Amino acid sequence: MRLLIIEDDPDLGEPLALGLRQAGHGVDWFRDGAQADAAIAAAPYDAMVLDLGLPGADGMTWLRRWRERGSTLPVLILTARDGVEQRIAGLDAGADDYLIKPISVDELAARLRALLRRTAGRAQAVWSHGALDYDPAARRVRWQDREVELTARELALLEVLMSHPQRVLSKEVLLEKLYDWSGSEPESNALEVHVHHLRRKIHPGIVRTVRGVGYALGEAVGASEATGRRPKGAA
Repeated sequence: MRLLIIEDDPDLGEPLALGLRQAGHGVDWFRDGAQADAAIAAAPYDAMVLDLGLPGADGMTWLRRWRERGSTLPVLILTARDGVEQRIAGLDAGADDYLIKPISVDELAARLRALLRRTAGRAQAVWSHGALDYDPAARRVRWQDREVELTARELALLEVLMSHPQRVLSKEVLLEKLYDWSGSEPESNALEVHVHHLRRKIHPGIVRTVRGVGYALGEAVGASEATGRRPKGAA
């Protein structure tokens, strides 16, 4: 996931960003709504973690502005404002979830995964695509019931492709999903290397190249098809 955190307290924002990066996510952290507003226009985020007590216009004001503009970015409010009326106001303003500080990084990550499952219309905790199973919570991949070891970037790429199984994603969009602004620029062939590794470690057809456009998740391959075995009863 490419995540956006808006939190003005560095004692909370920095460890949250670090913990979510260590969990394999791309994370950009900003301290006010104006910075976040510019970031939303520049990067394809999957979800936002929004504090309400921001300098200048508060988080609720920014949330209403984004929803009025038509933004559908999933928003999880994380705040110390724990009154029932405030929670109702936050949800009515367009938030998808509302959590009270303090919270552990593990719980926040779990809430974000659940939020994205709802957004994508996925009820299952484990995503399946033919003989491929991916557990976002455990960061575990299984191919034909065999566990596959992937790097954090390879996992992130696979997650993006499985999140959009019917879409062809451009190289630019994929790189923006995989790399946040906290690190150095990726190598020019970084994406091609990650795609090559997924094909080698899982199956040559797991990622489909659409020339001149980008990459897409390959066709679902069943266990018998992947191994070359014929199903029972086949001629």
